[in-house]
Amino acid sequence: MNIKSLMDQIRQLEAELDAELSRRAAELKFGMEKGRILFEEEVLRRHKELKTGLLTFIAQANPLVVLTAPVIYSLIIPLVLMDVVVSFYQAVCFPVYKVPKVKRGDYIVFDRHHLAYLNIIEKINCAFCSYANGLIAYTREIASLTEAYWCPIKHAKRAQNTHHRYRDFADFGDVNAYRSKFTPPPAKPDDKKMP
Repeated sequence: MNIKSLMDQIRQLEAELDAELSRRAAELKFGMEKGRILFEEEVLRRHKELKTGLLTFIAQANPLVVLTAPVIYSLIIPLVLMDVVVSFYQAVCFPVYKVPKVKRGDYIVFDRHHLAYLNIIEKINCAFCSYANGLIAYTREIASLTEAYWCPIKHAKRAQNTHHRYRDFADFGDVNAYRSKFTPPPAKPDDKKMP
């Protein structure tokens, strides 16, 4: 089996996964309307019944987890700094490279606060994780576009969990594929093409 047919199979499986996720959302009886998440009344009532009260949640918390919370939340400082720097980099450099900008809102998503079964601490925890993981995905997308522009060559050693563009990079050592497929043309002020 060749690489192209394997990639086609992966795309087919991703489409099947999307269909299954949509089916599961219908089972859980929620939908989206004008960007708002809506639950059926009975589901919403059940969610509220299953909410752990704040005092109960705190009383049941593992003391070591409580003690490590400040360590986790201290990451907000480098995360915000990374957000600012990566967004600035993209704003300044991508127009020069003629690379389409990554939409931050496609990666950093805050919607778990709509879940009535979460208490305020759980919602804050979810917001932190949404920001941290969304920001890392946003940063990775910007980095992958940068790599596709500057150095679209696979590594000799198999790298774990590579981004989706990596599949199309030139094989390590295949100079002909790299030169024919990825070498940018000489720079011209009006050139709109990305390698």
